[in-house]
Amino acid sequence: MKPEEPSRFTTDVTKYPRAFCLARVRDMVRIRRLEERCAELYGAGKIRGFLHLYIGEEAVAAGVMPNLARDDAVVATYREHGHALLRGVSMNVIMAEMYGKQEGCSRGRGGSMHLFDVATRFFGGNAIVGGGLPLAVGLALADKMSGRKGRVTACFFGEGAVAEGVFHESLNLAALWRLPVLFLCENNLYAMGTALARSESQIDLTRKAASYGIATRHINGMNVLAVHEAAKAAVDAVRADGLPHFIEFHTYRFRAHSMFDAELYRDKAEVERWKQHGPIHTFTDRLKAAGMMTEDDFAAIDRDAIAEVDAAVAFAEAGTWEPVEQLKRDVTTPAA
Repeated sequence: MKPEEPSRFTTDVTKYPRAFCLARVRDMVRIRRLEERCAELYGAGKIRGFLHLYIGEEAVAAGVMPNLARDDAVVATYREHGHALLRGVSMNVIMAEMYGKQEGCSRGRGGSMHLFDVATRFFGGNAIVGGGLPLAVGLALADKMSGRKGRVTACFFGEGAVAEGVFHESLNLAALWRLPVLFLCENNLYAMGTALARSESQIDLTRKAASYGIATRHINGMNVLAVHEAAKAAVDAVRADGLPHFIEFHTYRFRAHSMFDAELYRDKAEVERWKQHGPIHTFTDRLKAAGMMTEDDFAAIDRDAIAEVDAAVAFAEAGTWEPVEQLKRDVTTPAA
């Protein structure tokens, strides 16, 4: 894992107000507790289909999202529950969508991989690897052609997408047309079950983006403050110059690729080593050492997150299935 740029991005928690730091802890804990409960519910048969958990990668969403404005757009992958939650999509409707209930953000039709919410300008949840990249370019192009200056389209994707032709097509067009896209690569080292070095001859992914004349940087994606500062600098730059930027976050998923994954491709000792760099406990340890957080503070944040998850599960359980008569809605017939 390449380090963050120490001259530019801090690990000093005292640089920030206490309230800001506790908010970042809260963001990460909300994601973690949601994901853990989803895993339990999947095992109980309440959530079906595919389920890709974000456990271990929470610092990326928690660091990036506070820098985005309400009018910005966000495009994500199928590992998008945390992004949607921090973007402002209600945990209730996220859980209802997981259950397949019509109270979900996609009326229960999308499930785990297709969270979508127009109100928060959260445009997926895309199940196709790299599928969000051209969507992000299109959204940014629409902003530019409509004269909506200062908007940013943030596009999250995994390192596996970099092997797809659409990655190169999208970055090429974004650079050629000078579009305000922030490309955010969450490099967790394994595209499904394949290690990056087994599929890519060049594992420094910023070099691929730089070949299109796009400004790039590497960041430690397990450090929420480094993520926040890098994202802020990039968002500010995109707003100011209207040009694309690319950040590669080095992170790691602690769970399998999906709930169907036997996870035979990586050593358990490697996972345990990465867990030592877990974004939640390393950040809270630093806050406690600086006298900015107590164990009681963390316990209160954790209780609130668990209560929110409990309420979301109750909401989903009480939800309703879409009537068979409405199955053609938005497919062959418009909504009423």
